[in-house]
Amino acid sequence: MAEAVRRFGLIGHPVGHSWSQRHFETKWATEGITDCVYELHDLPTVEAVHTLWEEGGWAGMNVTVPHKQTVMPLLEGLSHTAKAIGAVNTIAFTAEGRIGHNTDAQGFRRAIAPFLEGHHHRALVLGTGGSAAAVCYVLRNIGLDVVRVSRKPAGPDVVGYDDLRTEGIRATPLIVNCTPVGMHPHTDAMPPLGEAIQGIGAGHLVVDLIYNPRETQLLQRASALGARTLDGLSMLQHQAEAAWEIWSGGAPGT
Repeated sequence: MAEAVRRFGLIGHPVGHSWSQRHFETKWATEGITDCVYELHDLPTVEAVHTLWEEGGWAGMNVTVPHKQTVMPLLEGLSHTAKAIGAVNTIAFTAEGRIGHNTDAQGFRRAIAPFLEGHHHRALVLGTGGSAAAVCYVLRNIGLDVVRVSRKPAGPDVVGYDDLRTEGIRATPLIVNCTPVGMHPHTDAMPPLGEAIQGIGAGHLVVDLIYNPRETQLLQRASALGARTLDGLSMLQHQAEAAWEIWSGGAPGT
């Protein structure tokens, strides 16, 4: 009798650059797991996921931009963390239905912990999407003041890029880029910090959630100005392991 296959995969747009499939396939091969497959599904609209779900066989699914928030109404339940953040990056297929989780928060917390120092009391978060929501959730929970930056600022604690000043950057020692600006293949691009970037110095920690390339233009510039930098690969690895813990029953995924 043929072994039943558990389907896992990633939905988003685009997904061709994704690291996830290689990660899980390597993990399963190393651990001798032979009943799992991982698929990439480029979905321009989130509603197209219904066709995938109808095919059956799903055990778990990752969600990336731009569907981390729009997928939420399509699910039967949400973990406490996903509900608090307002974004989902992991779906578990359970007897109770499709349950949304957010392992971005756990991944970011684990990745940044070795780099945070006492003077990192205030953070500037570039972007207002699902990843930015997870980052803000973590930083506020550990007691940092957070200001978000958006091309279309709206709401409290959100400013526009044109509002940034050198003095403000100098007084904000943690900067986290949660936008795709600078990601492959547009590696020459950088978030539009303008002259305010000159406020970055030796006391800064600049984090870019992009992992392809490992050193974005933003990280190169920040490093040249004396800042300590962190790319997005470690967060990606940690959030993937947290997703596997949920799918394999090793963690409740609160």
